[in-house]
Amino acid sequence: MNFELITTSSGSRARAGKLTTSHGQIETPIFMPVGTAGSVKGIHSRDLKDDIKAQIILGNTYHLYLRPGISVIESAGGLHKFNGWDGPILTDSGGFQVFSLGDIRKLTEEGARFQSHIDGSYHLFTPENVIDIQRSIGADIIMAFDECTPGDADFDYSKKSLELTQRWLERCFKQFNNTQPKYGYEQSLFPIVQGSTYPELRKAAVAHVKTFEADGYAIGGLSVGEEEKIMYEMVEVATADLPENKPRYLMGVGTPVNILEAIDRGIDMFDCVMPTRNGRNGMLFTSEGVINIRNKKWQNDHSEIDKNGHSFVDHHYSKAYLRHLIISGEMLGAQIASQHNLAFYLWLVQESRERILDSSFESWKKEMTLKLMQRI
Repeated sequence: MNFELITTSSGSRARAGKLTTSHGQIETPIFMPVGTAGSVKGIHSRDLKDDIKAQIILGNTYHLYLRPGISVIESAGGLHKFNGWDGPILTDSGGFQVFSLGDIRKLTEEGARFQSHIDGSYHLFTPENVIDIQRSIGADIIMAFDECTPGDADFDYSKKSLELTQRWLERCFKQFNNTQPKYGYEQSLFPIVQGSTYPELRKAAVAHVKTFEADGYAIGGLSVGEEEKIMYEMVEVATADLPENKPRYLMGVGTPVNILEAIDRGIDMFDCVMPTRNGRNGMLFTSEGVINIRNKKWQNDHSEIDKNGHSFVDHHYSKAYLRHLIISGEMLGAQIASQHNLAFYLWLVQESRERILDSSFESWKKEMTLKLMQRI
């Protein structure tokens, strides 16, 4: 994998770059649609490429491990062949999903023992087998196994959690270096910067991950309950010391405003379930603000979803029609809303890139942020 930093904004840390993987190039900043179980919910691969303009998608190690199972994915020749997506793929390590299980998981030095949310069966994730699982899935970019610390964790817990993540990281890289890709192309392992809401822990985490000279670096443990102001502060702390010539990935974030603020602070890559999850529930993101399409005010509004004329996708559905579908519980409604939201997120990061390249990012971001915070 190769990353080329093209330019940095003169008035902020915002960056434009180009990431090259075995399955294609990615222009950064970039948003990665989340394909939890090997698919982006309700979206065909052709629509991801042609309408949404996705350049890379994300798969979830935890969910794919449980269903359909690693043997099925291996027999298909990896996730790319299994799901028909021929572009780059990134997989998380399952750390966040295990963290989310709460009482049905237990952390030890060995790893994380947990019960399946599907059938209650017991499983163990270790740094070693998580690397092996991701080798079998075959993503271009894979994540180290870590503990995602809660946003309200105290300093002592956060420090012990970070130290465990650091010990697990050593084991992840050892296993990664002792194994080979399974499908004839290279994979890159990203370590994850943890440290909760404590600057000194975040700085220590950055210093540690830099010792591995990885192809890129992720920032985790944010947008998990802490205030937005604190999240931005922790991003600033991390990006201040991460290598300039490597991509930075902020995991699981977030709203359109969160993304613009993080780009401003030097982040290159994002993922979040918000575009599809909120879309299925009738929340639409537009260039003028947020729409709750369930509201009766849209019942006879036959204009396009985005009043500025940005359809973002080739299908020009009206607000009234989409409201009818959502209210009626029609599957097509959830699909259209998800497709629109994803296309909007991809437009937002691509427009950010263009603004960074032409040196207008700061003024554009200020104007756009005010619009994105409005409820229409």
